[in-house]
Amino acid sequence: MNSAGHSEATTPRGLELTPFRGLRYDPDRVGSLAAVTSPPYDVVVRPDGLWHLQSADPYNIVRLILPQATTPSVRNEQAADTLRRWQAEGILTTDPEPGLYVYEQRHDDGMLQRGIIGALRLSDPADGVVLPHEDVMPHVVADRAALMRATSANLEPLLLTYRGDASATAAAEAVERTAEKPPLLSTTTEDGFEHRLWSITDPADLARVQADLARHQALIADGHHRWATYRRLRAEHPSPGPWDHGLVLLVDTARYPLRVRAIHRLLHGLPVSAALAALDGHFRVRRLDGPLATALEALADAACAGNAFLLAGDGAFHLVDRPDPRLLARTVPADRPTAWRTLDATVLHATLLAHVWHVPEDSPAHIAYIHDTAATVEKAERDGGTAVLLHPVREEVVRDLARQGVTMPRKSTSFGPKPASGLVLRALEV
Repeated sequence: MNSAGHSEATTPRGLELTPFRGLRYDPDRVGSLAAVTSPPYDVVVRPDGLWHLQSADPYNIVRLILPQATTPSVRNEQAADTLRRWQAEGILTTDPEPGLYVYEQRHDDGMLQRGIIGALRLSDPADGVVLPHEDVMPHVVADRAALMRATSANLEPLLLTYRGDASATAAAEAVERTAEKPPLLSTTTEDGFEHRLWSITDPADLARVQADLARHQALIADGHHRWATYRRLRAEHPSPGPWDHGLVLLVDTARYPLRVRAIHRLLHGLPVSAALAALDGHFRVRRLDGPLATALEALADAACAGNAFLLAGDGAFHLVDRPDPRLLARTVPADRPTAWRTLDATVLHATLLAHVWHVPEDSPAHIAYIHDTAATVEKAERDGGTAVLLHPVREEVVRDLARQGVTMPRKSTSFGPKPASGLVLRALEV
């Protein structure tokens, strides 16, 4: 190999997406494909949603991504045994040839998202190929790593976004052309989304898609903990090898813009009355009577003018806004860009959680992170805790901060729609 070829092979060029032989449910062996799917592991509302999914079908993917047992080691061994048994019984079968998978999600409300699922070569943050925008919690990474070690599989894809060119590109053309063909699978889940999956296996098509993607960098839209897990496991295994890659869904948001929603907080053991009392004049507080939708509209209006939060759990909603600038100056780190310092999530974590309420942000005993707004309120009312509802951040703010190398507070955003777990898995031959 000449020196130029050697340089090209060793210098990070951009996204390197590799075909793989997908591990998929045999539709003839399960009740329905919809019944074996699940939202990503961190979106499942526990325990209610977990029980619902487990009862939906004995082969629901939640038995792999959220195994239930008395200890973590037993849970992971159980997931590994279940995966091996399902493969042996033909519940999960491996596609005959490697490919990249075109994945479509469609909803009656007009949402249409298409992207490409493949095995992405892992890279270091300094390479600037994959941009994280949120911090991670070490105990979650450790938990996901233990599960992946036990199962030797990527059980669900991360959601990454990139910005394609305005004109048609090789990847975009391949996606659109493939979506005109009969799919490998088609199913509609109970949330109203129709899911369809195709494979691209032609070597020439694969080469064109890979060359196109190699010109781009990606933003992690959903899956920071799993990306950190991939990188941890890569460091533990010989290279080159299957652990050099991780399962991802890549979506071109120039063609298919994502929706950005907030991730809410549930504060265990902190009643709303105590949370409000602790504010002690540092924020303006207004009680709102009415339904959740009306309260969220008031939150959106207040968020246009500055930091704003909605507290719930006592049967009412309380709009918290207009923080004391002196309190922010004392509590928010000054060594970050203004865009970061003024984020609602920053003020929530640096000011409210750390200094006002004294809630440790990485302790599951004290705080839960929940995507579903109504479920957060219901759990707070049932458990006697405080729901803290946030207004979503704009995608361009997230991307600009990521390009500056600035990470947002953990669980700051929820991009969607997220890929359903259970449609295609990646087994790691070791």
